Amino acid sequence: MIDLHFLISSALGAFVGLLLGLTGAGGGIVSVPLLVFGLHMPVSEAGPIGLVAIGLSTSIGALHGLKEKQLRYKAAIFMSLFGLLFSPFGLWLAQKLPNTPLLVLFALVLLYVSVRMWMQASQTLSGKAPQRTKAPPCQLDLSIGKLIWTMPCARALMFAGAIAGLLSGLLGVGGGFIIVPSLKKFTDLPMKAIIATSLGVLALVSAGGAFISLASGTLNLPIAIPFALGALGGIFIGKALEKRLSGARVQQIFSAFTLLVAISLIFKAL
Repeated sequence: MIDLHFLISSALGAFVGLLLGLTGAGGGIVSVPLLVFGLHMPVSEAGPIGLVAIGLSTSIGALHGLKEKQLRYKAAIFMSLFGLLFSPFGLWLAQKLPNTPLLVLFALVLLYVSVRMWMQASQTLSGKAPQRTKAPPCQLDLSIGKLIWTMPCARALMFAGAIAGLLSGLLGVGGGFIIVPSLKKFTDLPMKAIIATSLGVLALVSAGGAFISLASGTLNLPIAIPFALGALGGIFIGKALEKRLSGARVQQIFSAFTLLVAISLIFKAL
């Protein structure tokens, strides 16, 4: 007889995978809330499971970006190093903090993501993309197709990687909502390269956090395995549907869903 938790975990994972396929790495941010509501898990236990699913799914996208020569692997590795340095601290902090403050913090992060995603989607639909006012610290050398590394560039990418790693360990989020805006702000890379590089960072940081959780005994494998496999299956369905749907409209729907999840988390915490 198949365990009920196995079925629920697989179904939740498939839904997360569907969102990942439709929205990109941002869909993984709802992994933890779904596990909190669906399986009544604390954030500290749901976080590492979310990292397994995000790490697995983003690895596929990162490998595709590398094959297409869009992934800036030096920048991705550099950011990941600082992400991996701060991820264990986030994991440790998650085990020490009570569940209620973590739920509130997660809800605030979701609120930020939902508002930002709605604004970006609205700008895309209206054709009013924000204009850059000054040159970013990391600029692309068009003659060789590589970033020009300077101290301000390294400092900006280091800071973004560290914040993404801390939140990855603390809340079980990949950190795409930090990495993508940071690469947009600090580099002049085209959008395809930004997404591919972001996926590379998320794959390394999430996989590292999941491995640390496994080694420390805080990863619930009976839930993590079906959840990750379900997510993997859902990604392919999401990618197939993505071609038929407007990306900006999907982002608006997802941002509204994320807002509802954030409000639900606040009520649960209170």
